[in-house]
Amino acid sequence: MFQHLFAEMNKMLQEISADYPTAEGARRNDLLSKYNMLHRISDDVMDEWLAFAEKLSQFRDQADFQPQPEQEIPEEEAPELAMDAFVRGQGYYKLLMYRKCIEQFKEVTARHPDSLAARLYLAMANLQEGEGETAWGHLNHMLGLIREAKLKAMIYNALGCIRASQERFNEASELFSLSLLHDPALPEPNVNLEVCRKRGGKLQFGQQLVSLL
Repeated sequence: MFQHLFAEMNKMLQEISADYPTAEGARRNDLLSKYNMLHRISDDVMDEWLAFAEKLSQFRDQADFQPQPEQEIPEEEAPELAMDAFVRGQGYYKLLMYRKCIEQFKEVTARHPDSLAARLYLAMANLQEGEGETAWGHLNHMLGLIREAKLKAMIYNALGCIRASQERFNEASELFSLSLLHDPALPEPNVNLEVCRKRGGKLQFGQQLVSLL
């Protein structure tokens, strides 16, 4: 489950190792920022893993059991898609009636709090209403549910845009770097990192994320 993450971290480290000796100015600072980010992630992963391994060892010592093989759990179609509120919310979003859209999808998440689709609609509608912190909450909730690296990258990019729009450029830069860590091919984070470096410019939210609606 960690192979993709470490593969991307290794790619980024190779880039830093190759370019840093000859890099200058903004490029050198960017590489240094990436190195610091990798160092933090590495430390966090190691600390969490050591703590988990210790608990696992303690449990193994206390209990005599044979671990059961993993069983595939069949995926069920998202039941919230059949809700009237979901259908109405989609319609309101397409009609640019974002406040009414929010009301409908709040009803959906009250019954299905982990609905990715409903959370995404709520995030986008709240952004359109200028409510960045509320949108942040929905996107951040999605991060804990998503397994696909590309989608995580798009969410991190969106979170970075929220922070950059609040002129919290250091936080935004870290989020854009995390986006690239999950999907180096995603074009928007590189553009947005440049906006952060210049402390101004047009942010690229990401059409791929919007196209999911």
